[in-house]
Amino acid sequence: PPPAGASPGSGALNPFDRRLKRKQKNWAALQAEPAKCDYLREEVRGRGGPAGTFPLALDVGSGRGYIAQHLTKETVEKLIQVDIAENALKNAIESEIPTVRVVADEEFLPFKEDTFDLVVSSLSLHWVNDLPKAFREIHQVLKPDGVFIGAMFGGDTLYELRCSLQLAELEREGGFSPHVSPFTAVADLGHLLSRAGFNTLTVDTDEIQVNYPGLFEVMEDLQGKYVLCMGESNCSWNRKPLLHRETMLAAAAIYQEMYGNSDGSVPATFQIYYMIGWKYHESQAKPAQRGSATVSFGDLAKIEGLLKRGKK
Repeated sequence: PPPAGASPGSGALNPFDRRLKRKQKNWAALQAEPAKCDYLREEVRGRGGPAGTFPLALDVGSGRGYIAQHLTKETVEKLIQVDIAENALKNAIESEIPTVRVVADEEFLPFKEDTFDLVVSSLSLHWVNDLPKAFREIHQVLKPDGVFIGAMFGGDTLYELRCSLQLAELEREGGFSPHVSPFTAVADLGHLLSRAGFNTLTVDTDEIQVNYPGLFEVMEDLQGKYVLCMGESNCSWNRKPLLHRETMLAAAAIYQEMYGNSDGSVPATFQIYYMIGWKYHESQAKPAQRGSATVSFGDLAKIEGLLKRGKK
C-alpha cells in the first residue's frame, strides 16, 4: 500500500509523490548558495543556448533560474519561470531579462494556448508523473513555429549505484527497494514528443561521468550537491527510507569490484537526454530524410545552426 497521505492517483501510474517533491525542493532552496551547488545543472546549462530573438519564453522547472544566466535581452525579451517550489523562485538568481515567476506544476501549466515563442526545461522533467501530459502542455502553450528545448536525466543515470545497492540488499536482506528514482528510456522519448504534436525532432544523449574514492563518497556528494541544492531526493511512493550499515558496506564492496577504476576510484554516471521539438507551422521546412543528419545535438555549441535550419 502507498504511504500515509498518498493521493488516490498514487501507485504504478503515478510513481512520484509530487507533494513530497515540492517539500524537498522548497527545503533544498533554503540550504545553500547557488554558486556552491548544482554541478550538473551548470554542466548542462553550459552546453549552449537558443539563437535568434524570442519575444516571450517559458522556463519549465526553472529552479533558481540556471538557464536565465545564459540568456540575454537580445535573445529573450521577456521570461516566465515556472517551478513547483516557491522557495526556489523566491531565491532565484537575478538576470538582465524582465522575468515573471509563477508557482505551478509542470503537468498543469497555467497559460493560454499559443502563448510562448520558446519553452526550455533543464533537469526537472524526470520527476513528472505523466511525462506525455507534460509534453502536451508544453506543446499547447507554444505558438506555431515555436520551439521546445529540453534536457532531462536518462535511464542509465547512476546505474552503478543502483546495481550495487540492489545486489547488496538482495544478498543481505533478501529483497530490494528503489533508492534512486526511475528514469525514462531514450527509445521512448522521441515517440512521446511526436505524440504530443512536436515535429522536426532532434533527440540525443550524452553522459557525464564523475569519479569518487568509493560508494560512500558518491552518496555523500549526492546528498550534498544534488539533494541539498537541487532537491534531488527520491520521492517514489515505494522508496525505502533507510539502508542498514551491513548492506551499505556490502554495496561499497560490490561497487568497487564491479565498476572500480584502475586507480581505485569508482565512477558515477549521469546520462542526459537533450531534445528539440518544433510546433508545426506551414512555413516550416520538411524534415530531412532519416540518416542524413550531419550534426549531433550532443554538442549544444552547434544549437544556433540547428535552430536556424529549423527556421528556414
